[in-house]
Amino acid sequence: MPADFPLWLYVAALAGGYLAGSIPFGLVLTKLAGLGDIRSIGSGNIGATNVLRTGRKGLAAATLLLDGGKGAIIVVALKLLTNDPLVPLIGGFGAILGHNFPVWLKFKGGKGVATTFGVMIAAAPIIGVMACATWIIVAAIARISSLSALVALALAPIYAYFFGYPNEAIEFAALGILGWIRHASNLQRLLRGEEPRIGAKK
Repeated sequence: MPADFPLWLYVAALAGGYLAGSIPFGLVLTKLAGLGDIRSIGSGNIGATNVLRTGRKGLAAATLLLDGGKGAIIVVALKLLTNDPLVPLIGGFGAILGHNFPVWLKFKGGKGVATTFGVMIAAAPIIGVMACATWIIVAAIARISSLSALVALALAPIYAYFFGYPNEAIEFAALGILGWIRHASNLQRLLRGEEPRIGAKK
């Protein structure tokens, strides 16, 4: 650890990222729109895919942008504030933990895909774009959001490694493992052929 960047900075980055990431935009937007609690419909998730099940594409898009944006903003802000390459990655990881386990919702949050993509784009733009492109391609073919996310999360650390981003490759591998764990129920439904397609109400 660099002498001029003590442990407290890493802890502060993690904590700050967590608090920013824990803002449940999907829940807030659907409640403001008079749609009730998003956790009571579809998968019960607070992310953009479940918001889309309300039929409100605009709200789903806004949720996607805000969930991705909170991860990206943390990384960009920490890049501007420090010269330590690990600090933005730690803050980004904290943002994803906050989205997945928000203190405001008794640690029951989303699956962190949009926030993860936001962190990837801010940390290593070319890798983030490649991961998003992977999601889009798989989604266009299979029309299944979870499958698209699982493939993109699995390939992102490989992209990072081969394009010369060693620190990011390690972080993206950790995020991929976390993402796959969070998608355990989706994976079971995929294996049974029961996973709903994008835009399905159930």
